[in-house]
Amino acid sequence: MKGFCLIILGVLAILGSVEGDLEMGFYGSSCPKAEKIVQDYVNQHVPNAPSLAAALIRMHFHDCFVRGCDGSVLLNFTSASGNQTEKVAVPNQTVRGFDFIDRLKSLLEAECPGIVSCADIVALAARDSIVLTGGPTWRVPTGRRDGLMSNASEALAQIPAPFDNITILTQKFANKSLDLKDLVLLSGAHTIGISHCPSFTNRLYNFTGVGDRDPTLDSEYADNLRSRKCRIQNDTTTIVEMDPGSRKTFDLSYYTLLLKRRGLFESDSALTRNSNTLTFINQLLQGSIANFYTEFGLSMEKMGQIGVKTGTTGEIRRNCAVVNS
Repeated sequence: MKGFCLIILGVLAILGSVEGDLEMGFYGSSCPKAEKIVQDYVNQHVPNAPSLAAALIRMHFHDCFVRGCDGSVLLNFTSASGNQTEKVAVPNQTVRGFDFIDRLKSLLEAECPGIVSCADIVALAARDSIVLTGGPTWRVPTGRRDGLMSNASEALAQIPAPFDNITILTQKFANKSLDLKDLVLLSGAHTIGISHCPSFTNRLYNFTGVGDRDPTLDSEYADNLRSRKCRIQNDTTTIVEMDPGSRKTFDLSYYTLLLKRRGLFESDSALTRNSNTLTFINQLLQGSIANFYTEFGLSMEKMGQIGVKTGTTGEIRRNCAVVNS
C-alpha cells in the first residue's frame, strides 16, 4: 500500500510539471487563428517600419529579464499600484513598439476575448518580425500568462546595461539561467540594433572622468562617432547604427566588428575580453550563417522561457497596459 501511494504521488508530480510547461500550439483549440493573426499583422506593418523588428526583440528581451517573460514591461503606472513600473525605468525609456502590441492585442481580443496573453503576443511578434527581415526563426511555445506586478527598480537592476563589464554581464545572465554562450548569441541581435548617444558617449568623451577616450575602442571608429554622430556627449536625438553598413541584415558582421574593436557599447567590447566568449565569437565567424541562425534560435527559445507564469498563476490581461480590475 505504501509503495502504491508513492507511485501515485510520483505520477501526480509528473502531471504537475507537465501541466506547468509551455506548449507548441497552446492556442490550437482555444484560439486557432491566434498565431496567424500575429504573423499577418507583423507581415503587413513591419515592412513599413523595419526598425520595429529590433524594437520588438529588445522589448521581449527586457520583458524576460525582469520577473520572467510575463508582459510586465508593458504595464503603465497607476496610483493603485503605488510604484513606478518597468516602462519608466532608464533601460526601457527608449523601448518602442508598445502601440504595436496594443493593436495586436485588440485584434486578438476581438477574435478570442480573454484567451491570448500579452506576454505571448510579445514573444510571437518578436520572432515573426525577425523572420520577416530575413533573419532566423525559432520555436515559440505558448501558454505564458501575464504578471500582476511591475517595478522600475527591478528593471534598472536586472536588465543588462550598455556599460556593464563581463563580470556583471555573466552574473545577470546566470541569474536567469543563461550562460556565456547565450550571452554571445543574444548579443548578436545588435546586428540590427540602433542606439542613442548617451548609451556610449562616455567612451568618446569622458571614459574615466578626466575627459579621456576608451582605449579599447578603435580610434578611427571613435573619431567618426564624435565628428559625424554624437558631436556632444548628451545628444539624445541622434540615432546610431550598432552594425554600420549592415543594420538591415541579420548577419555575422556584428561579431566581425567586435574583433576590430568596433563594438558600440562597453558590453559589446566586453565580449572580446573573456577567453570563453571570445572563443564562441570565433566559432560563430568560422561557421555558416545557417549555424548562427540555429544557435541564435536555441538561445531565444531558452530566453523566452525564463520565469514564465502558466496554469493559474497571473492572468490574461484584457488591456496589455493595465492589470485586470
